[in-house]
Amino acid sequence: MAPSEFSLRLQKGITGGFAPPTPSAILTITGTPTNTNLHVTSAIRPDGTPSLQDALPKSLSASDASNAELLNELYSILKSLPTESPPGSEDIYGLDTSIAFGSEDLMWFNGGPQGCGGGKSSVQATAEEKAKFKRAVEIVEKLVGEAK
Repeated sequence: MAPSEFSLRLQKGITGGFAPPTPSAILTITGTPTNTNLHVTSAIRPDGTPSLQDALPKSLSASDASNAELLNELYSILKSLPTESPPGSEDIYGLDTSIAFGSEDLMWFNGGPQGCGGGKSSVQATAEEKAKFKRAVEIVEKLVGEAK
């Protein structure tokens, strides 16, 4: 069951090296128990441009059954996935994408706050875990895409 209050951030473009990564998208979804709508924002950097372009904030019904089902699925996927160790060392899912999820009972993030710096993680994702992470990314993209 997904938490009633949470914050989620998906960033595409997390692998760097000598220079920090340049994100191509940052998607956020936040939910609180006092509001029936989820707050959604997306900032996208079109190819060939130097910075992210903010989109207007949107909302999504938290009480819609299909949205609730997707959030529950996302929550259970993240609870089952490992993160790299040390944080930010390596993109163990190979999608150049990070998810940061915070709620009262789950703090989960991959990719580190400054992206992945080209180190080696002592934890490696299995093929099944990589597929689950890919599904988690799809869920976030679907929810953000359906926001109005």
